[in-house]
Amino acid sequence: MKNEFIIERSSTVKEFLLGELRLSSKLITHLKSLDNGILLNGSRVTVRAVMHAGDRLSLKLDDESENERLLPVKLHFDVLYEDEDVLAVNKPAGMPTHPSHQHTDDTLANAVAYYYKEKGRPFVFRAVNRLDGDTSGVLLIAKNRRAAASLSLALKSGEVKKTYLALLSAIPEQQSGRISSYIRRKSGSILLREVTDKKSEGADFAETDYTLIGVGEGVALARVTLLTGRTHQIRVHMQSIGCSLLGDYLYGDEKSFPRQALHASSLSFPHPITKERITVSAPLPDDMASYIKSNINVNYYLLL
Repeated sequence: MKNEFIIERSSTVKEFLLGELRLSSKLITHLKSLDNGILLNGSRVTVRAVMHAGDRLSLKLDDESENERLLPVKLHFDVLYEDEDVLAVNKPAGMPTHPSHQHTDDTLANAVAYYYKEKGRPFVFRAVNRLDGDTSGVLLIAKNRRAAASLSLALKSGEVKKTYLALLSAIPEQQSGRISSYIRRKSGSILLREVTDKKSEGADFAETDYTLIGVGEGVALARVTLLTGRTHQIRVHMQSIGCSLLGDYLYGDEKSFPRQALHASSLSFPHPITKERITVSAPLPDDMASYIKSNINVNYYLLL
């Protein structure tokens, strides 16, 4: 990761960090707290310092000094894309993303920690997007602080595009549509969400687009695109139109699939450093592919 920058035009350090590097305010505060976190031509400076063309700015962006208490465990996952700043993987269904009290050594974070331990590289797990434990597919990980800050801003501004494939327990009335609503935590539950038509305390606006790409006997396959990113958004929105996901034990009564049948099939994002748009795709897992082959007549042109 690049930690030194040759300045091309005059600006303050703060303007460069926020504008050119797109660092978050939180990361800038962290750099200010470090010994030699921000150096201008080898000398420690504040973010108010003025830089000129030809100056050399050094930032302490590496992870060596971080104490990440994460147990490396050898677990299988597929690498879809990797460079110096980002890692995109195909998360298996049934694997939680982050450790918790119930899952301390069987998560994607544990698996990626082992992957980098084998490479002899310091590692801090920074997942950019979120996937439920039973959801498979593309998950993007920032490999350093600068990439994490840039991708976090891209996510908030809608520059990260997420597309899913979902098996539905009923066939929607329309071939395609947009579901717009507010989503809030269901009263009395710490886990369940529900749709509400009104902006209320704790409710966030959510939009989901879907297109049918195959149907069977009372079931369907849909491509689903998130325009916002709310907890359980796809699951809640599809339930709201009477088409809960197959196997979704929270938002449907389906027993015909061993998990919620949801797969993050592609993710497109601006590279945190070069700004080049990168699209990463993950093939359908065997369980969904087998079900589709046996139960759904797919329009493969729409599946592309």
